[in-house]
Order: sequence, then C-alpha cells, then structure tokens
Amino acid sequence: MRRSAIALALAAALAPPALADEGDAMLSRVGAEMFQQYCASCHGQSAAGDGPAAGALRTPPADLTRIAARRGGSFPDGEIARFVDGRFDVPAHGTREMPIWGRKLGEAVAEGAEPDEVARGRILALVEYLKTIQAK
Repeated sequence: MRRSAIALALAAALAPPALADEGDAMLSRVGAEMFQQYCASCHGQSAAGDGPAAGALRTPPADLTRIAARRGGSFPDGEIARFVDGRFDVPAHGTREMPIWGRKLGEAVAEGAEPDEVARGRILALVEYLKTIQAK
C-alpha cells in the first residue's frame, strides 16, 4: 500500500485531467483506509470529531467534514497536509495533541523507499479522502 500511494500521488499529479480524476479516486480510497486506521479513534469513523478516544483529549478533535465550510467553501490542501504532517509546525505556536504523522507515516517503509516520500504520499491520500467528505 505504501508504494502504491506514492505511485498514485505521482501519477495523479502528472496525468491528463481525466486520468488524474481516476488517480484522485484511487488515492481517496487509500486515504479512507488510512483514515480508519490512524484517525478514526479520535475523529470518529464519520470524521465528525466523535471517536472513542475523543473524550480523553484536552482539546476536542475537529469535525473534519467541515474544513471547507470553516474556510468559506474552499478546501486548503496544502494547509491541511502541513497540519497532518506536523513536522513543520513552529514551536512558538504551542504544543499539539495530534501526533506528528509525518514521522509516523514514513516509518517501516519498504527497502529502497524514502521515508519522506512515503509520508508525503500517504498524507496526500488522507487529504484526498478528506476532500471527499466535506459537508455540502
């Protein structure tokens, strides 16, 4: 799944529009699986912030279905990817309860794969999935 997420991310970025849409759909499916594995315990299976671990957190998890609504209808891909990654946050902005997924998602990669590339591909898949679940 790791190599396929990277390959899909590259293919979607470089493909003509019709093929890119198919790549985005596949990437979104990979992202949905990853969301259930890594994110649903806090954000909930429906991404509304009601996961089983949510009550144990100081800061309630965000309702991820309303990202675009909170930003005037626009989904900020790069901003969300950076936040999920977490490795580039400025320490002066305080601590975060959410794990630094950029480290975690690059761990235990296949031989020859670059951890940063794998993490970016997996984060891209999560972002593509989050775009598909935005409230209308």
